[in-house]
Amino acid sequence: MGSPAPPSVTSQPKAIVILMDGIPADVLESVDTPTIDAISAEGGYRRGYVGGTIGAPSESPTISAVGYQTMLTGTWANKHNVYNNDIEAPNYAYWDFFRIAKTANPQLKTALFSTWEDNRTKLLGDGLAEAGGHKLDYFYDGLEHQTAAYPHDAEANYIKAIDQAVAEDAVRHIKNEAPDLSWLYLQYTDDVGHALGDSEPLRQAVADMDNLLSELWQTIISRADAHNEDWLVLVTTDHGRDAKTGKHHGAQSARERTIWIAANHPQLDTSKVRDAAMVDILPTLLEHLQIKAPTKVAEQLDGRSLLIAP
Repeated sequence: MGSPAPPSVTSQPKAIVILMDGIPADVLESVDTPTIDAISAEGGYRRGYVGGTIGAPSESPTISAVGYQTMLTGTWANKHNVYNNDIEAPNYAYWDFFRIAKTANPQLKTALFSTWEDNRTKLLGDGLAEAGGHKLDYFYDGLEHQTAAYPHDAEANYIKAIDQAVAEDAVRHIKNEAPDLSWLYLQYTDDVGHALGDSEPLRQAVADMDNLLSELWQTIISRADAHNEDWLVLVTTDHGRDAKTGKHHGAQSARERTIWIAANHPQLDTSKVRDAAMVDILPTLLEHLQIKAPTKVAEQLDGRSLLIAP
């Protein structure tokens, strides 16, 4: 497998964050994942944490939507105000990374590819004035509502099929349009975890998810070579799972709090000098894209970039 060509001083920075739901670090590390391995071989892999500081105001449930909003805003739940998957009253005063990017440079192109429509409509609040108006130039989501095409079943095979469609659309759109900042969200691994916990089907779901990323990674390699683009590809998860069965999450056990981050950036800090957290993803994306957040927004952030000087 090839790798993106070293960027020149005139290369165009672009970034995509890929979130694969509910994959414990110990499970990922026990499964053959050639695509994620290839991505991290260009930069690095490290564990991190979600859930804020235990016992402090920032303590946040290790629940999916809470983790997504933490990633999107670079803040913990005591600021962004998402404490469960109902997303009842997000505090849009804490800007998401799409809003920061569009404010800094309205010409930047943005895209979302998601197996869960609420990521766009509720968490991002795309189109809502209080959330910054329209921030997405392109989105592909809502397939979970197309029950004729994706009939719902107890085993969540329809989610697996939607993940595949979403990943394929990401490949198509990135190949043709190469948005400057994208988020790809895939869900099926979390459904398997809830149903079967720590099991061979969960391990297989992780391997299948990694395989879904293969064509996307190759597409990004080709674009980087052909168009002099400097791509940051960052892959992560939103939470771990309970240690007893692997079926649950939401609490503050070490396994539930542990996430992982793989990226192709050669300056990804993989040392143990500092902890890495979900809130660090936003400032990492901004640094790579050479975007400066407005002062009032930057002062609210709970994280800092995971990139270090060469």
